Amino acid sequence: MSQSPLPWQGRGQGEGFRRTSSDAVNNSSPPAFAPLRRGKQSSPLREGERRIYPSRPLSLSAVLLAGGESRRMGTDKATFLFRGKPLWQVQLETLRRLRPAEIFLSARTDPSWRPNDMQFIADTPPSCGPLSGIAASLGKIHTAHLLALAIDMPFMTENYLCSICDAIEPSRGVVAKIDNRAEPLAAIYPREAEIDFRAALAGTDFSLQNVVRQLVTSGKLLEISVTKQERPLFRNLNNASDVDATIGRG
Repeated sequence: MSQSPLPWQGRGQGEGFRRTSSDAVNNSSPPAFAPLRRGKQSSPLREGERRIYPSRPLSLSAVLLAGGESRRMGTDKATFLFRGKPLWQVQLETLRRLRPAEIFLSARTDPSWRPNDMQFIADTPPSCGPLSGIAASLGKIHTAHLLALAIDMPFMTENYLCSICDAIEPSRGVVAKIDNRAEPLAAIYPREAEIDFRAALAGTDFSLQNVVRQLVTSGKLLEISVTKQERPLFRNLNNASDVDATIGRG
């Protein structure tokens, strides 16, 4: 059975998408909309550009990765308040605005705050962090791609995530790269990557960076460069002082 075209494929600006007032990095409201672009090796959005969002569900799945132990934070990251909301709610709202076909929660145990429409996926013990969560999620999806987002990356925007959807292709996902380091916790993986994650879990090297490098080499992931303006999107919160530093920077 052939798969229906993805909503962002083969469409011009404004067709199948709706306009929004959000922007890629900040809350500015420039008059122009960014055109959808595919197959680029650099990030599709520039600072100040605005994205056209899907008006119907995307043909991909999403997973919120919340399996960390939060040792440095001193409290559960998922319930840590960021700008008046718990991190899990901030990240879930970002994913919901993308309208994926299904949303999963990857964690060590099923938390009390999980909404009913969010499917729980337990890390297979012993947990190897996000490597385990992504592997388990790839085995559950009913679509061709999985968008993975870490719970401690609240600066990531739906604009940026929507923009990297422009570069996915059948059997190939997208991962951002800052300098020589991949950003695998805000990336899109093809269903075919499950075998690579399972192979890593069966071995002794649990480095997510190494798995990503293998996926890039095999053509299952496309690397895109992150611009200087987009780098703040990938900041993560490891402890309360990270929030204080963010407030200090304005």
